[in-house]
Amino acid sequence: MEVFSFTDGKPLLFTHLYFWLFLLVVLCVFAVIKNKLKLSHLWLLLVSIFFYYKSSGNFVFLLLTTTLLTYGFSRWIDKTRNQKIKKLILFFAIFFDCAFLLYFKYTYFFIDIANTYFSCKIKPLDYLSLFSNNTFGTVFSIDKIILPVGISFYTFQAISFLVDKYKKQLGVRIGLLDFAFYLTFFPQLVAGPIVRADIFFPQIKEKWQLSKFDFSLVIFYILNGLTKKIFVADYISVNFVDRIFTTPDAFSPAHNLLATYGYTLQIYCDFSGYTDIAIAVALVFGFHLPMNFLSPYKATTITDFWHRWHISLSTWLRDYIYIPLGGNRKGKVRQYFNLMITMLVGGFWHGANLKFIFWGGMHGLLLCIDKLLKPLTDILLKKRLGVFVMAFITFHIVNTLWIFFRADNWDLALQVIRKASQTDFSTFPMAFVAYWKPLTVISVALVIHLLPRNFKLLYRDKFITMPLWCKIISIVIVVFVLVQIKSSAIVPFIYFQF
Repeated sequence: MEVFSFTDGKPLLFTHLYFWLFLLVVLCVFAVIKNKLKLSHLWLLLVSIFFYYKSSGNFVFLLLTTTLLTYGFSRWIDKTRNQKIKKLILFFAIFFDCAFLLYFKYTYFFIDIANTYFSCKIKPLDYLSLFSNNTFGTVFSIDKIILPVGISFYTFQAISFLVDKYKKQLGVRIGLLDFAFYLTFFPQLVAGPIVRADIFFPQIKEKWQLSKFDFSLVIFYILNGLTKKIFVADYISVNFVDRIFTTPDAFSPAHNLLATYGYTLQIYCDFSGYTDIAIAVALVFGFHLPMNFLSPYKATTITDFWHRWHISLSTWLRDYIYIPLGGNRKGKVRQYFNLMITMLVGGFWHGANLKFIFWGGMHGLLLCIDKLLKPLTDILLKKRLGVFVMAFITFHIVNTLWIFFRADNWDLALQVIRKASQTDFSTFPMAFVAYWKPLTVISVALVIHLLPRNFKLLYRDKFITMPLWCKIISIVIVVFVLVQIKSSAIVPFIYFQF
């Protein structure tokens, strides 16, 4: 049956009706066994594996292999008393986890470098599929290496677990099923947030509970996430941003400039929308996932931006790369070097392309400049005008660098920047007339994003405390509107590609 099989090009997305039917079935069974911890966790483990199969097909075996290898190495680390041997085991464990990521995500990148700069004539070949075909008689295609969904996220999560085990930061012994549940938990499996073991495992031991407040919070986050994804991200992508970024020279400078603002809002609403839904779904099962965003476009410096954007990744990079490199403990020059290395890794994590490395490198350079100019910026940020100016500058720096993130290649990114820089502000009215609907959505979304946090918490709490019948009416209205504007084409979450 198609319901139980993987269909290429039709992943199991939070924005599809099938996912919510899947979730309903999962919840019905979970409701019966919720007070039996081991049984309920086993059930969630099985449905998480099924969820990944529906999202990535036979790559589910890669996820299971990573799970078994990581757990096996962690037990070996536990049993080893010699510190040097333990460190060697950790090295090999991280090497094997990274090997899968490097193979599937970066093979083309390294082959292109070899062919371009060393006159090689290497053709990509999926050796894992070839091995499977020769050994097990499968018929996988060997001509193209396909990137498994979510591999970057669960690999980083596995590495953090190994390092924490090595440092003895996880006190209790963790069984294989508990670890597999942690690594495969479906709400955050394919696009984060990256959940630390020390946050997740204590929750495994707790009995399930969902207060009225939490239940209302679940509804709020789901509606909020779906609105961000469908009403904002997908709508402005399909109806405006994609058109300009595909052929920037076919549009006016004003259109190109507005498209950069559009993508800045699109990537935030797309990713934070996913996170909102992931947090809500996890909460239904009694698990609290960490917040991943904190109004990032209010940031007054690039450092502040990374305290607000993709927080689970930025803290991972800080704790597992920046600090082990020496952090700020070995002088200013070494600190700047560590920042650059960390952000280059962060850029490379996002994609096997020079434009991502450039994006990460520029953020690294800007973080260094932040540190250098901190005495001056601290003075500016003591005044309201200074806060506004710094936030304005930071927003436009981030906005410009997002162009390299969105453009399909380096040349298209430069085309967008060149066209946008030629903008004559007298042409804005004409651009608004042509695309007034998506541009209105962009404008309203940006205004809402910039609202004070206290105001956002106020309307969230108003929703939580309103009567049940009001919540039901809100759900019906939001779902009706989203169904009306939902694109017929599948619009995957942007961070699925990472």
